[in-house]
This record gives sequence, structure tokens and C-alpha cells, in this order.
Amino acid sequence: MDRQTEQQLKASQARLLKDRLARVGVTTGGVLVLVALLLIFFYLLYVVQPIFESASVKPMHSFDIKANDQTLALGMEEQAEIGYRFGASGKGEFFALQDNTFSERKIGDVIEQRMLVPQGKITSFARSLPVNQQFVYGLDNGKALIVQPKFSVTFPETARTQGTRQVERLIMPRFEVLNNEQPLQVDEQGRPLEQLAYATDGEGMLMAAVTGADTLLITKFAAEQNFLTGEISLTPKYEQRKMTASIRDIAVTPDLNKVFALINNRIVVYSVSMSGAVSESQVITLNGRQFGQAQSLHLMPGAATVLVTHESGVISQWFEVPTDEGRTFKYIRQFDAGGQIVDLEVEDYRRTFYAVTHDGKLNIFHTTSEADLYHEALPNRETQMITIDPRANHLLAEAGNELTLFKLSNEHPEVTWSGLWEQVWYEGYPEPSYTWQSTSGSDDFEPKFSLVPISFGTIKAALYAMLFAVPIGLAAAVYTAYFMSPSVRKVVKPTVEIMEALPTVILGFLAGLWLAPIIEAYLPGVLAVIILTPLSIIGFAALWQLLPSQVRNTLGEGRASLILVPLVLFVGWLSFSMSPWVEAVLFDGNVRGYLTNELGVTFDQRNSLVVGIAMGFAVIPTIFSIAEDAVFSVPKHLSNGSLALGATPWQTLTKVVLLTASPGIFSAIMMGLGRAVGETMIVLMATGNTPIMDWNIFEGMRTLSANIAVEMPESEVGSSHYRILFLAAFVLFIFTFFFNTIAEFVRQRLRDKYSSM
Repeated sequence: MDRQTEQQLKASQARLLKDRLARVGVTTGGVLVLVALLLIFFYLLYVVQPIFESASVKPMHSFDIKANDQTLALGMEEQAEIGYRFGASGKGEFFALQDNTFSERKIGDVIEQRMLVPQGKITSFARSLPVNQQFVYGLDNGKALIVQPKFSVTFPETARTQGTRQVERLIMPRFEVLNNEQPLQVDEQGRPLEQLAYATDGEGMLMAAVTGADTLLITKFAAEQNFLTGEISLTPKYEQRKMTASIRDIAVTPDLNKVFALINNRIVVYSVSMSGAVSESQVITLNGRQFGQAQSLHLMPGAATVLVTHESGVISQWFEVPTDEGRTFKYIRQFDAGGQIVDLEVEDYRRTFYAVTHDGKLNIFHTTSEADLYHEALPNRETQMITIDPRANHLLAEAGNELTLFKLSNEHPEVTWSGLWEQVWYEGYPEPSYTWQSTSGSDDFEPKFSLVPISFGTIKAALYAMLFAVPIGLAAAVYTAYFMSPSVRKVVKPTVEIMEALPTVILGFLAGLWLAPIIEAYLPGVLAVIILTPLSIIGFAALWQLLPSQVRNTLGEGRASLILVPLVLFVGWLSFSMSPWVEAVLFDGNVRGYLTNELGVTFDQRNSLVVGIAMGFAVIPTIFSIAEDAVFSVPKHLSNGSLALGATPWQTLTKVVLLTASPGIFSAIMMGLGRAVGETMIVLMATGNTPIMDWNIFEGMRTLSANIAVEMPESEVGSSHYRILFLAAFVLFIFTFFFNTIAEFVRQRLRDKYSSM
């Protein structure tokens, strides 16, 4: 074998080795990309999956009550280590719900008990909303005694080991009788309080009581502080109303503004002014034929919602909505517990409530999501009373003389598919709507987690961006690849492609702080540029064809477009120069006011037009680059053959070149759409980030990506809000995957159809 053959063989072996290494590298990279996508997919599912888990109730332990009087109310502190009960004899007691080795407490041990009502006969009992945890005994002399369980936490040192302190948490309970342990005079005539309702806003108090079955007493206590001694005194304002029938139940709102009285199948609503004056504001007629006889009233957190239990086991929900006659209570929805309800408890903050039926079945409902979360029988079917700890992690049930503590798992009751994707009637809203509002400054806030507005905003932003980018990007790509001279193309193509390296945060910054004010100040000029620029180019092209061939040939076919640059600049200058005059003549000097007042079109400074222009500039390089490569890669023998057969350059372009390049052009459009759907910083900085559903080009929007960027830093890890943001990311992932799949499918069909040309 001669030296030359030996060298050729070595070169072939080296090339073969490089080919194999390249194949392995490309294959490995592709597999790693697929693995990364699958990991992202399954991680998103891992974070999102818990929000769709159903509620569970598991018994922990039971013990007997060492008491011989009826229980009026149960409660727990937030750690569910200590429970308490109020008895019909006026005695309150604390008992251990969990073992504590330091204090030697055992489950069921009585920690402390106290006679809370030393004088007077107890005729009624009431409690405030769970968030205040205050309880009231109504007496036969028209007075009421307010009691509040208190808990103090200490960390005593238990031992020292090698210089290290060992401490243990110890919770010490006590009962505090308010108003210096003196009862408040609810009825100035001293009649027995047969029914009682109570609420406080932290300073004043409002009590409603029933005497003689049909007489409603409303007493408001205003807190006044003595500026010399600093002592706080409660000044009562008494009102009395005679009802037409016996009162079944009463309720008072914690803002001290409303009193509800249930009479047969009607609820009489009274408004209470700051001074304590009472006036009837509305009579709610319940549908007794549909729901059955009304039994009791219950207020949800925030006191905007009234729950009415009925003998049929139905719980109907009512709250105020704005109407032409003002704000009135309306029926909203209903829940079916499957039997007559013996006890109903609401959570401290969430819109979740628990109902126990006469056959011992526990039902868990959430009002906003209209979810039936749990419907199972408790171990003891004689259960008559339940309570929930403030963190909603434990449930305490009483059946006869036995108390049972349950572990409660109900982390995300407000999340359902219907709540995420269907219209929901939220408290205070005039009608069902799609709303995203995840946080508020109040603990009484009702979260609104509809993904529809932000998904709509994503599509809206992408649509307006594509309306701006696709015509410019494709037209520029076709002209650059097919008509432009090679010398000009060498400058134009890299210049446009390098725009893709411009950070989108810079584009968003310019759009929000520079472009948006310009569009607001020169709106007629901006609209004129959008309309006149293509018209002027078409008109100039028509005039160019009328010029003598000697003049047209001076620039050459590939350089003729350069003369359009000064034309476009002139049209832009003319449009902006004429904008103040057009606004003064046609719109009475205020085009924004004309849009709002005359056309009813809302105008926001940072709107979809700004986003469309800014995001369009970000998408144009992607569309231009891919489409230009596709058109330029069409084999020359196809276009030359078409021209040789007598076709014009335009016919060759439309009948041969574009059809052959259509798979690449379609891929360019879909790649640009995927870029627009996932864009974050531009829509974050150039819109008002308002989750509204309106195609108005002069209003903003909120997109999925921008919503994640805005709210993820403030969301609590593991909360419903946190996991729904991950769900939004999953929806965005599905969006892009769907578009890319459709793009690949259509591209392959076009490729198969035109590959034989």
C-alpha cells in the first residue's frame, strides 16, 4: 500500500470517527432536551396536583367529658392542644387535646374550670364570628355577660445539657370576662333574653335579643374614653321592634351595621347607624316551597354572606348585590347536606363551612367554588356539635358525653375546575364573572382565581403583536431574499437579526415610559402613520412604474427600495405634525375624551396598541430570519425555470417560490407566535397589568407570564395562590406546546405537498 492510499485511509477513518462523535453528540443533546421538557412538565404537575385533592377527616382520639351539664359551645386554640367548652350551667372549662410531657397533661384532662355566671339564670347564649372568639350569656334580668378565652404561650427552660438550654412550649389558658366582669344591660326593661346575637368591631358592640318570642331588641354600645382617666365606658342606645310572628333566629354583622331576623320564611334586615338608630332596609323572601322551612342564620367571614339552613337539609346562600334600587340581598346558590342540619360551623377566614346532619354525617362546602368537598358519616352518628380550630387543621366533635378530635386536611377548598374556568358569582358583584384578584389588604377578602382573564390577556397580547409583526416581517423577508441585491442584503439581514439580541426589558422600558406617552399625546398621528405608510408605499410604487425605464434603471432592481426610506420618514413626520391640527378640528381638541364620552371606548395610557408595537418589534427578527432563510433557500433552478418559461418575477414568486418555502414561512409565523405568547417583560412594563376581558385596543391586559412574574414573589409557598401560579405556568407550557405541535404538523404537510417541486 503506497503512502497516498494509507493517508487517504487514515483520513477516512478520522472523518468516520468525527461523524460518529457528531451523531452521538447531537443525539445526546436532543435526548437531554426532551428529558428537560419532561422534567419541567412533571415538576409542574407535581406542584399543581395537591390543589385538586379532596378533603379528608381522620379521627385521632376520643375521651369523655367530665361534666353533667349541656354544652353550649366548643372551641380550640390554634395549635389544637387545648380545647374549651361553655356549659349551660354557666361554667367554662379548658381541657387537653394533646399530651404534654412538661406539664404532665394527658388527653382529656381538665386544665382549668371556672363558674362564669355566678348570678342570674341563663336564658340564652351567643357567640361572635370565630375571628373574635367571644361568647355571651344572656340572663333573665335583661343583662348579658361577655366571656373570651385567652391563651398565653411561654417557653420555660426544662434542662441544660453541656451548656445548651432545652425549652418547651407551654400554653396557659384562662377565661376573661369583659367589661370588668360586669354584665351589660341589653334590655333596659330587664326582661329575659330568650335569644341573643352579638358582634364587636374591637371597640363598640352590637347586640340583638328576642323577648316574648316576637319582640326584637337592638342595643348598640358605643365606646367612649375618658380623656382624664383613660377609662373606657360603653354607652348603650336601645331600640325595640315588634314583629308580626315569632322570631326563629337572629344574627348581627361584625361591622355593627346590620341585624337579621328570621321570621318563618322571611328575613327582615335592619340597618343600624353610627348613632344606633335602627331602620328596616329590606325583607328577604325565602323560597319555602323549594327549600323547606328555614331554621337558622349563619354569617360567613366578612359578614357579606348569609347562610340559611332549611329543614330539607338545603343551605341557601344570600349576599348583597348592586341593583337599580341600591344594594339588596339576593339568592346566589345552594348546597345540599342530605338531611336536617343540627350544627353548622364556618372557618375563621376562608369561605368554607361544615354542616352536621341529624344522622351524624359531616358535610364540607366552599361557597365561592360551589364545591362539595366532603360528605361522610362520622364514627359516632350521635354527633350534635362540632368546632374548627383557627388554622382549620383539626375538627372537634361532641356526641353525647364523648369528644373526638379529628385531623382535618382541606388545604385548597377554593380551587375547582369550575372556579378556574367558569364564571363565578363573587360577593358584592352584580352578576357572575371571570375575575382574577388573588390578594387584598383585608383578612375578609374572597380570593378570585379565574384563569380565564389572564389566558385571554395572553392571547390578546400575542394577537396584536402578530398583527403588527407578521405583515412587516414576512414582507421584509420575501423582499430581502428574492428582490434585494446581494450587496444590500448583506447589510439588511444581519441588521434585522441583531435586533433579536436587544433585551426585552429595554423594549418594555421604552414602550412604557417613552412610547406610551407619545401615543397618548399624538394618537391621531400614530393612527395616521399606521394607515398612510402602506398606502403611500403602494402609491409610490404605482408612480414608479410610470417613470421612464432609464430613470428606473438608475438604481437597479435590487436597490429601488432604498428610495422608500425618505418617503416613510416624510409620512411619519407629516402625520405627527398634523396630529394637533386633526385633533383640534375633528375631535374638539381632546381625542381621548371623544373616545370615552362619544364612543364609550376606554383609553388607558399603557394599552394593547403600545404592547402590539413594542412586542411586534421583538417578534419581527424571529419571523424575518426564519422566513428569509426559507425563501432564499428555494433552489434557483425552480425560479430560473419559471422565468425561462415566460412567467413574470411576481408570478414566479407567488406560484413557485412562496409555495416551496411555505413550510419555513409557516414555521416562522408559529415561532413568532410562541415568542409572543411567552413574552414577559414587555407586557409587564407596557400595560396596566389589569386582568380584564376586552378586545379594546386602547385598554391593557394581564398575561399568564406577566402574572407569574408579578405575583410569585409575594405568594406563600404551598398556598393555593402559589400552586395556581404554577398551574398558570403549566397552562402557558401547554399553550406553547400546542402551538408548536400544530406548527410542526402543518409544516410537515406543506413539506410533503411541495417537496416534489
